[in-house]
Order: sequence, then structure tokens, then C-alpha cells
Amino acid sequence: MISEIEDYFTKGCGRCERFATPDCSVLAWQRGLTALRGLCLAAVLTETVKWGHPCYTHAGRNIAIIGAFRGDFRLSFFNAALMKDPEGVLEKQGPNTRHADMIRFTGNDQVAGRAWVIGAYLAEAKSYAEAGLRPPKDDTVRELPDELIEAMDADPDLAEAFHALTPGRQTSYVIHLSSAKTSATRVARIVRARPKIMAGKGAMER
Repeated sequence: MISEIEDYFTKGCGRCERFATPDCSVLAWQRGLTALRGLCLAAVLTETVKWGHPCYTHAGRNIAIIGAFRGDFRLSFFNAALMKDPEGVLEKQGPNTRHADMIRFTGNDQVAGRAWVIGAYLAEAKSYAEAGLRPPKDDTVRELPDELIEAMDADPDLAEAFHALTPGRQTSYVIHLSSAKTSATRVARIVRARPKIMAGKGAMER
């Protein structure tokens, strides 16, 4: 992954083999991404690189991050549960995302048309950071798959480790297991996930 901000806008994020090639998603959306960058800097945000992407911070908090994909590019907000979204422009990243947290663009020229909305939303996010506000914790855990319940019934150590996980980490395993089409696949995933659960890690953590 890249570590220098200028590399992102000229070569890409460095997370795949398309880095610095004409096929890179960043280069396909370069003009729109550069316009987004300009709006974030105009909002007096601090620019840095995190996870190979341009990330914008304020008052010691992450505010927004820029990303590019094959079919679109996005400005995603951290702590999205706080955002009021009066213009109804925020979308969810996917079906398992709890809160709408991104403004999605499918054309390079769309950024200019939404400039005032983007500026207003960045200012709103900054105000929450300055006030030290955070979204309320969501301790809801989805219904556990039968295979996981059976595995924990047969393995008290696994059960103890799973219930010691944070609600978010527990939910990550529920989502991971529920995406499997067959019971056999869910069982196999539980077996592979056991070391992570015992180590206190979520499904997507290394």
C-alpha cells in the first residue's frame, strides 16, 4: 500500500496488481477524486494516508476517506450514525452496513454539482469531532447461526471466548457465517475461525 498522499492521485492505492497501470480505478476517476480532495482541503481538514487511501481528520478524529472502485468513487464519513443527511445523499456501503455513510459518484463531473452539499456535510462532521461526540454504542448482536450454537455447546472454551468478544466482533462472525450457502460450509468456517475467536479477534482481523 502507498504511504505518500501524492502517490494515490498519480498511481493508485497500491492494494492490488492494477497499481500504477491504466486499468487502476483511481486513475479512471482521477479528475473526480482530485475535485473531492480539493473540497476536503478547502474544509480545512488534515490530509493523511490510512489503509492506502486519502483520509481527512480534524480535532484528532477521522472525518472522511476517499475511495475508488470499478464502477464508482466515494467519499465515506466516519461516525455516520451522527450524520443527519438532510439532502438524502448518503448511501450504505452494503447490505450489512448499519448506517448510510457515503456519497457515491458515477461520473467525474458529479463532484462539482454536489460541492455545497459535500462542504456542508464535512462541516457537520467536523462539528461533532470538535464537540467530542460519538455515536451511541450498538450492543445488538444478530441471531447466532445454529451451527455456531452447536459448536459452542460442544466446546466450552470456544463459547467463553466468543461471548468475551465485543458485540461488533461477534456480529462480524454472524455475518461471515450467514453468508455461507450450506451448513457444511458454515461448520468449516467455524473450524477455521476458532483460532481467531480464541485470540479475541473479529472475522476480518488478521
